[in-house]
Amino acid sequence: MAKVTFNEDRCKGCGLCVGACPKKIVTMATDRINAKGFHPATVIEMDKCIGCAFCATMCPDVVIEVER
Repeated sequence: MAKVTFNEDRCKGCGLCVGACPKKIVTMATDRINAKGFHPATVIEMDKCIGCAFCATMCPDVVIEVER
């Protein structure tokens, strides 16, 4: 099973990773705000992740790491 981790304090909440996810499991966390004042990206239902790393590829700030 793949594992996706985010450096949430560096996320600027652009949402590019949300649109890139083919499984639609990447979303913006509406329940918290990071150190920069944005809602950071997060993964819901990690067990559905296929490890494609499209989210990490799209991230302009390199805050996403995908382990397969």
